[in-house]
Amino acid sequence: MDLVIQSAELSTAAVDAFRVACLARRVQRRLNSARLVGIQDDSDTRRAAAALAAYWKCDAAFVAPALRLADFRLLALDMDSTLINIESLDEVAAFAGRGEEVAAITDAAMRGEIADYKESLRRRVAMLAGANATLLQRVYDEKLRLNAGAEELIGACKAAGLKTLLVTGGFTFFAERIQRRLGLDFTRANQLDVADGRLTGRVTGPGGGEIIDAEGMAQALCDACAEIGCATTSSIVIGDGANDLKMLKLAGIPVAYRATAVVHNESPYELAYAPLSGVLEWFAPD
Repeated sequence: MDLVIQSAELSTAAVDAFRVACLARRVQRRLNSARLVGIQDDSDTRRAAAALAAYWKCDAAFVAPALRLADFRLLALDMDSTLINIESLDEVAAFAGRGEEVAAITDAAMRGEIADYKESLRRRVAMLAGANATLLQRVYDEKLRLNAGAEELIGACKAAGLKTLLVTGGFTFFAERIQRRLGLDFTRANQLDVADGRLTGRVTGPGGGEIIDAEGMAQALCDACAEIGCATTSSIVIGDGANDLKMLKLAGIPVAYRATAVVHNESPYELAYAPLSGVLEWFAPD
């Protein structure tokens, strides 16, 4: 087994500490990552790696030496706070003067404290009834940014032959623009209702159907995999909140990105410090 460690700034001292504690046969060093080759995959080594990762503030992932990106068929990403830097609904609410109230519900939902995501989304959207729909474009222009490493990750996955899916409990207004911007293959998102240039306070799922929640996100993953003819275990899935857990559990590589505690505790792969492109460090070069 290999151990890949990485962070925004990985020090030589950190690499040396891992090398000694994990009894690595050799170390392959890159700028902000290192692959410790030929370590034992046992409970003692995993405990040591977890303790060192916490101390040195870096990510540590146990990976098979021959793991190849091209062996996978689909990259699926959550949108808010995963592919992009914001919770888009919270930002719209802030511009509409309802930011604190909406954000409090969002935070509770992400932590898994609200069992009914659909109802929590309806409550939040209802608070925006009457807001000018131009606030959506303002959020996209002024607040929305791709998280670090997003374009590099997506570009590498496309080059390796993977299809791409953006799936979110957020909204088509943002998801469709990001899809066009990045050339993503599939997207699944909820729809905000607009009438006479204003938000009505209503939200529906795709095509006016059921709101996308955790089950809907998992179904979107299954649908995309079925369309390209692969099992969900041939997917790399990245998410951050409780709504992402069901699709993460279907993935071959489930990745917790800057995740809430409930997702951190359930995911064997995590990027708490490295950028999204850190996923690429886990794979052997072709």
